[in-house]
Amino acid sequence: MPCFSCGARQTDPVRGASPWKRGVRREIQVLICPDCQRTHDLDLDACGSCGSSALICRLGEVECRSCGAVRLAGRRPESPQRPDGLADEVAAALDRVLGRLTSHA
Repeated sequence: MPCFSCGARQTDPVRGASPWKRGVRREIQVLICPDCQRTHDLDLDACGSCGSSALICRLGEVECRSCGAVRLAGRRPESPQRPDGLADEVAAALDRVLGRLTSHA
C-alpha cells in the first residue's frame, strides 16, 4: 500500500519498527511515509472523544490508540447517530432477502 499523500511505496525496514505510520482518513486506513509525516496538514480523522489522530480502522470499527474509544466505521464523529447510506442499503437488502417487513424508506 502506498503513502496516501505522495504515493511513495513502502519498503521493508532494515531493522526494527517501520518508520511509516498508520492513520485513518475519511473512514479508511491509510499509510503515511516518513516524509509526509512532517507535513502538518494531513487531513486525518480525529477521535471524537480526545481529538487524537492516532486512529486505526479494522473490521468495521475505528479505534483510538490514545484513549481506546471505539466507534463503528461509517459514522462520523460529528454526527454519531447518523448511519451512512450504505448501512441503510445493506439493511434493506437483508430485509428483502430474509422476507422481513421493512420500515426503511
